[in-house]
Amino acid sequence: MLSILLKLRFLKRFGLLFLLLCSYNVPSQVIETTMPLNVNSNKSTIITRFSPPKGFKWVIEQPGSFAQFLNYLPLHPATLPVRDYKGVPIERQNNHAALLKIDVGDKDLQQCADAWMRLYAEYLWSQKRFDEIGFEFTSGQFFSWDDFKNGVRTKEVKKKVSFINTGKVDDSYQSFREYLNVIFRYAGTISLDRESRPVLQNSQIRTGDFLIKPGSPGHSVIIVGVASNLAGKRLYLLAESFMPAQDIHILVNHKNPVLSPWYELDVNASETVTAKYVFKPTAIKRFHALTGK
Repeated sequence: MLSILLKLRFLKRFGLLFLLLCSYNVPSQVIETTMPLNVNSNKSTIITRFSPPKGFKWVIEQPGSFAQFLNYLPLHPATLPVRDYKGVPIERQNNHAALLKIDVGDKDLQQCADAWMRLYAEYLWSQKRFDEIGFEFTSGQFFSWDDFKNGVRTKEVKKKVSFINTGKVDDSYQSFREYLNVIFRYAGTISLDRESRPVLQNSQIRTGDFLIKPGSPGHSVIIVGVASNLAGKRLYLLAESFMPAQDIHILVNHKNPVLSPWYELDVNASETVTAKYVFKPTAIKRFHALTGK
């Protein structure tokens, strides 16, 4: 009888210890999700169409910030296919969860890094911060909207770009779009990477940052939304354009369909697999003008 009582006491203590260990370890390792994730195709902005997985909430961004601007970007109806700059649907239509309601232009220019520059320039335009709009070319030359609207234009001779002053002043939105086409032509992943600073800690990743692989060609993907849970775990929505120039679109997550279209990101990961590109190594960066904000 004594032997049985001792065994019962041991099992009770061991069982309690086992339960304590399980309750301590499991919550930090598991991401709860609903099946399927809540995507409301009737809603017309990023933050309203895509609800985070169970246990997560949207990170509310500072009013008037670039991050908030991205969260509330308008979306096309869910049934619209990704189209190229000619208006022709691209071949593969299984990599996107939504299309941003922003034009591509009629030239093969607004590709990967250009998509980020387009969105940031549009944000500054919407804020009437016109004198802050400017980007470097791959060559290292800086070209601002202020210069363009006051008549400065580019001249290319033997693949070298110089600037000339035409004296033509035009500060219209149409002129602004022409300026952006010049930026798209002469800037890219190499220049955007050079104008940016690395994000070194996962806790510092935020909306408006981007994954980037500089090169010719390279690639870049934009973080357009962040969700977090009570434990501090974060998830991210990613958007991109591609080659040929095409609608900027929210990416699905083929690697983790249960979580899709949300992604997990880790600045220390040897690689990050997105819908159409593998970033190896992982490089998450922030445009220099946003590093102090």
